[in-house]
Amino acid sequence: MPRLSLPEDHAPRVEVRIRQHSAHRSGGAWKVAYADFVTALMALFIVLWMMSASAKVKSSVGGYFKNPREFARTAASRALANSAGEAVVPRDNMEDIRKQLEQALTAMPEFSQLRDHVKFSVTAEGLRVDLLENDQGMFFVSGSPEPTPAGQGLLRVLAKEMSQLPNRLAIEGHTDAKPFRNASPAAGYSNWELATDRANAARRLLHAYGVRPEQVVEVRGFADQRPYNDKDPFDSKNRRVSVVVRFTA
Repeated sequence: MPRLSLPEDHAPRVEVRIRQHSAHRSGGAWKVAYADFVTALMALFIVLWMMSASAKVKSSVGGYFKNPREFARTAASRALANSAGEAVVPRDNMEDIRKQLEQALTAMPEFSQLRDHVKFSVTAEGLRVDLLENDQGMFFVSGSPEPTPAGQGLLRVLAKEMSQLPNRLAIEGHTDAKPFRNASPAAGYSNWELATDRANAARRLLHAYGVRPEQVVEVRGFADQRPYNDKDPFDSKNRRVSVVVRFTA
C-alpha cells in the first residue's frame, strides 16, 4: 500500500508574545492621589467642625495646643472629679467665679488699700489669685512666713468663697531674687524655704477658714524662679502667694 504523505506547511511561523505589565510601574500613582484627597477632605471637615463648635470646645482645643502637658493634667483632674460625683464648673464659668471673688473682696472695709496688690488672671490651669507684697510686707511679715492681719483677713474672705466651689486648689509661694539671710544653696534658710513656708501658712489659714481638707491638692514653692515682674527680679511684687482655682471641666 502506498504511504500517505501530507503536504508540508510552508507558511511562515508567527511568534506570539504575551506582554506582561508589571504592577509596580503604574499601580501606585492612584493611591497617592487618593491619600491626598482623603487628607484634604479630613482637613476640610476639621475646619467646618471648629467653625460650628461651641466656645467650650474651642477653648479646650486651644488649651491643648498652648500647653499639652498642663492640658493632660487638667483632664486627669476633671476625670477624678467626675468619678467622685462632684458638681462640675465649666471653663466658661471661671469668669463668674472671678467676679464672685472680686465682689466678696470689695466688701472688705480695708480692701481699698489692698486692691492694687491683688491680681486675678485666667491661665491654662485655672483662675490665679496673686497676693503681691510691697516693700514693708503687705500680706506676710517681711522675711517671715507669718501672715499679717491684712493677709489673714483677705485669706479668710477667699476661703469662705472658695470652700463653696467644687474646684481643687493649688497654692504657690514666690520670692524675689534677693538672697534670704545670706543662705547658700546647700545650707541655711533660703528663699526656697521661705516660699514653701508661706504657701503652707496660706494653706493652713484657708483650711482654718473653711476650705475642705481634700480641696487643696498641691503646695508649691518656687523661690525666685517664676517672677511676677521678669524685668526686675528684685521687685517686691515678685514676693507673693498665689492661690490657683483649677478648672474642673
